[in-house]
Amino acid sequence: MTEINPLVETLAQLALNKQIRIATAESCTGGWVAQEITALAGSSDWFECGFVTYSNEAKARMLGVPAELFISDGAVSEPVVMAMAKGAVDNSRAVLSVSISGVAGPGGGTPQKPVGTVWMAWYFEGREVEARCFQFAGDRHAVRLSAVREALKGLIKQLNKNTV
Repeated sequence: MTEINPLVETLAQLALNKQIRIATAESCTGGWVAQEITALAGSSDWFECGFVTYSNEAKARMLGVPAELFISDGAVSEPVVMAMAKGAVDNSRAVLSVSISGVAGPGGGTPQKPVGTVWMAWYFEGREVEARCFQFAGDRHAVRLSAVREALKGLIKQLNKNTV
């Protein structure tokens, strides 16, 4: 993924310079963000781990997402990705995380959450969790690729902010 490589390289430099360890908590991207990160040699110096939590049960068990959030808001929602991002940091040695949950398609969409709806959150320990909803166009591959790209951009943005 040549378009992703520069983002990962920028993320690596920032994480190394700031001595920050990063974790991912992925659902619809199935570990793709972690795969792109670990494709870069030396990423073990700054990448802690990746949680691939596709089922709600895995999100609850591995990341501590409260089960009631799935009932009240659904897996593709701001409260769930915020809990996932916090859970990734709480359950690792990372201080920065990204979480992703979405409807990649081709099925599974609803009028409220059509195919292409992807929620992401970024959590930097000591700061507020930041979440954002995206509406990506294209087929399943395109939606997932767009999510990977935006997840990496968001991590870079978090590292470019002033340290707590």
